[in-house]
Amino acid sequence: MVAMPPEITPPFESPPAAPIGDTTVSVRELCEFTAKRGDLDRRFTPSATALEGRAGQGLVAQRRGPDYETEIPLETRCGPLRVRGRADGYDPRRRCLEEIKTIRGHPDEIPENRRRLHWAQLQTYGALFCRARGLSEVALALVYFDVASQSEVELRQVYGAGELEDALARRCADFGDWARQEAAHRRARDAALRELAFPQRSFRAGQRDLAAAVYRTAARGRCLLAQAPTGIGKTVGTLFPLLRAMPLHGIDKVAYLTCKGTGRRAALAALDDLGAGLPGPSLRVLTMVPKDEGCEHPDKACHGESCPLAGGFYDRLPAARREAVALGRLDAAAQRRLALRHGLCPYYLGQELVRWADVLVGDVNHLFDANGLLWGLMQALDWRLAVLVDEAHNLVDRARRMYSAELRTERLRSAARGAPVAVRGALDTLVRAAEELLADTAAPYEALDAVPDGFVRALQTAAAALSAHFNRQPLNVGPLLNFHFELQRFAKRVETLGEHSLFDVQTCLGRPGGVDGEVEGDAIPGGNSDAALCVRCVAPAAFLRRRFEALHSVTLFSATLAPPDYAIRLLGLPQDTAWIDLPPAFPAAHLRVRVADGVSTRFADRERSLRRLASVIAGQFDEHPGNYLAFFSSFDYLERAAARLAALRPDIPQWQQARRMGAGSRAEFLARFTPQGRGVAFAVLGGVFAEGVDLPGPLLIGAFIATLGLPPVSVMQDRILARLDRLFGAGHGYADLVPAMQRVVQAAGRVLRTPQDRGWLWLLDDRYRRPEVIERLPAWWNLAGARADDAQPAG
Repeated sequence: MVAMPPEITPPFESPPAAPIGDTTVSVRELCEFTAKRGDLDRRFTPSATALEGRAGQGLVAQRRGPDYETEIPLETRCGPLRVRGRADGYDPRRRCLEEIKTIRGHPDEIPENRRRLHWAQLQTYGALFCRARGLSEVALALVYFDVASQSEVELRQVYGAGELEDALARRCADFGDWARQEAAHRRARDAALRELAFPQRSFRAGQRDLAAAVYRTAARGRCLLAQAPTGIGKTVGTLFPLLRAMPLHGIDKVAYLTCKGTGRRAALAALDDLGAGLPGPSLRVLTMVPKDEGCEHPDKACHGESCPLAGGFYDRLPAARREAVALGRLDAAAQRRLALRHGLCPYYLGQELVRWADVLVGDVNHLFDANGLLWGLMQALDWRLAVLVDEAHNLVDRARRMYSAELRTERLRSAARGAPVAVRGALDTLVRAAEELLADTAAPYEALDAVPDGFVRALQTAAAALSAHFNRQPLNVGPLLNFHFELQRFAKRVETLGEHSLFDVQTCLGRPGGVDGEVEGDAIPGGNSDAALCVRCVAPAAFLRRRFEALHSVTLFSATLAPPDYAIRLLGLPQDTAWIDLPPAFPAAHLRVRVADGVSTRFADRERSLRRLASVIAGQFDEHPGNYLAFFSSFDYLERAAARLAALRPDIPQWQQARRMGAGSRAEFLARFTPQGRGVAFAVLGGVFAEGVDLPGPLLIGAFIATLGLPPVSVMQDRILARLDRLFGAGHGYADLVPAMQRVVQAAGRVLRTPQDRGWLWLLDDRYRRPEVIERLPAWWNLAGARADDAQPAG
């Protein structure tokens, strides 16, 4: 076994394991395991937000009177189980224990399986309450509170204590065998992880320091930002210490979350290496599969009357669950095989298995999205969750998209034209409200100080009408249902609008733009016939801060996280977040950095720059033939530069990234990089080939970056900058220079992938000599002393 860093080898005895029979279970967990029966029924029912839920419960309590008890902690032992939870409220005048559910709409719209679950929870609270208060009977009331109308519907029934005791005993007996199995698994898992060996012969340079920092973060329950360069072995270097920390610091689960699919594959490979020496399925690893990949019947509703894999889902779930936990490792393919063998939906089976896994591998949206499954389960089941976020430099942009939403007016008009009569009136009213809003907008882009009240009312009415329609017609799958989801998302974002977001209007829409002041594409034909109303999240910290605070520990790592205040302030990380900046895993001399001082890639200088750029690329290729990547700010600039190089040097092979490349085209692009190959590949900075691409050794020996990576010059960009200035003060660079330099460093990181690699990096813009640019790029690049080149023509 490789010697562990002192921080990972604890100088104390491991704590004794808890007895197998000592298992604590929440009321919710107990009831969800034992009371769910019948079909999967995922009809969309609009739910209240957490804030609305708390406000609704508070309002119900106020209506009950001053002697009304709220948030009553309850706990009891039932055989080997300790059952605990909090009852919402007790009205002593009516001797009535209440469970308050905040909803939007009428309780009749709630699927039957969900109502049965609500009653099971309330009956369990009733049994615990009778025990605690010595009652022979109690009235139980399910109170459904509609946040829209502020009205209540109460479903009330009186139960004897003996009847409630019998129901509790049955549920605990049903759960008891599973609980004993899970306690035994936890003991075996923790014992195995105490002896977990590092899977490689030795730590790489810097990898040991990274592992020690991750372990300290988990031990102290803190947050860490780790800037670790390519080649250091970040995946194993973060997973290994966190797995070692699990048994010693009471960590229930580890989540390895990524912003790109390539990171998930690397994590699964590392977990295979780490688990190779563990006995049996002592570590359960589950891939969290997105719905568009896990759904077998996307043309059907998630309802037993529509989808054959939803009918009887909860009746067949127990057998599949038993088989799943015995397998240990469940990637997407294994989940699909298991689910179809039992006649279950692979996607929803995976969601059910999340609570029984030890390590979860998936996208960041599972935790950070407003409806993220991990966030909901962690709160409900009181998990101690430790999180690793790979390629975390992408998290700011990903989180912004999670908390942004757009409503296209042409989509709205189309939905209104094709809607049934019951909802067409509400959609037509929303169309008129949107057109009135647009009529007051003079410029092609305008950020409004507030959303007009009339538009908000029309939006809420239309969203409620669509919700009611699809509750009455749950099997209708098609374009209107897709629009329904879009409208609900947009309405929620309007409700949460604050200083963290802009509400803006675009009346002349084009295709997504490039960078450095260039906007790609032409306006959509028809002038202002289509427009977009957008809630544009600028600073997602307001949404994420509470999530980071609730985690046991979190490590965000990437090769490009500097400056740390960018992530801390925009993501809402704790103020005591630790920072580590690890040196490269190879000598600085392995990467030869050159700056072409005589080149300007500013928008106004693009045409004049082409001859000089082609000359630099050709000169480097002649001096050191091999495979190169050349990055540009936009497809237009890329295509013109490639054409100029082809005219200057038709003998140099070249290939280009194209707009909207599919998976097959991307694979063909990368297949051109061969060990004996020679040529120049043209790509867009910030695109799919600028990060997450691994081309070690002779597959890639150099890169040219012909842009500073700045965002387009636009009124929108000015408004984003102004809002960030209002939140954080001026001079931060959060709107432009910081993310631009992160993109540059990511692209440059394609060149050296292992400590043995050698390569060249050309920065083709005179602005790379500016002090404010140099200070945001790696110090080991030594830009101040980097050789200048006059970029003379090469023939």
